[in-house]
Amino acid sequence: MGDTDVTTDAGAPWLIVGLGNPGPEYAMNRHNVGFMVADLLAERIGGRFKRAGKAQAQVIEGRIGPPGPANRRVILAKPMSYMNLSGGPVTALRDFYKVPTANIVAIHDELDIDYGVLRLKLGGGDNGHNGLKSMTKAMGSDYHRVRFGIGRPPGRMQVADFVLKDFASAERKELDYFVDRASDAVECLVIEGLERAQGTYNS
Repeated sequence: MGDTDVTTDAGAPWLIVGLGNPGPEYAMNRHNVGFMVADLLAERIGGRFKRAGKAQAQVIEGRIGPPGPANRRVILAKPMSYMNLSGGPVTALRDFYKVPTANIVAIHDELDIDYGVLRLKLGGGDNGHNGLKSMTKAMGSDYHRVRFGIGRPPGRMQVADFVLKDFASAERKELDYFVDRASDAVECLVIEGLERAQGTYNS
């Protein structure tokens, strides 16, 4: 499925998933930018992450958007299973909260996009990303993605080493801005739809 809107149930909740690895040693890794965006969205919602029963994830339930028909119920989640096993917790949350697959948003790092650039899409392949690979294997590919560019590794550095390193000092100078912009993009996607969010944030 491509970059087009699909019919979603306006009354159904949205499941917004930041992908990353749990533990302080991974906190500032490039691979954890999904967690960083989820943490900022949590601040905006005004909640605190808590363990989600048997789902092996941390969640916050809340609402985003202005009062009225544009207001959306959201479940914000960070899987605690490690990246390559993300599909299990996400599927458990989807089933528990009765979220249509089209109302799931995965926020993740993307190697094939320059640092800080965003691309929003619906469906598609996993491009070698282990978190997406696990999610797609568990529930199919028809969920939304907010792809946060981290660029390619320099020289002959291995991809696994690159994504599991912290952002470089030069990158960190702009990281807060880019995480804030990615959070805006997620909110726009949920409130106004994919086409509007792509038009505003796909740069």
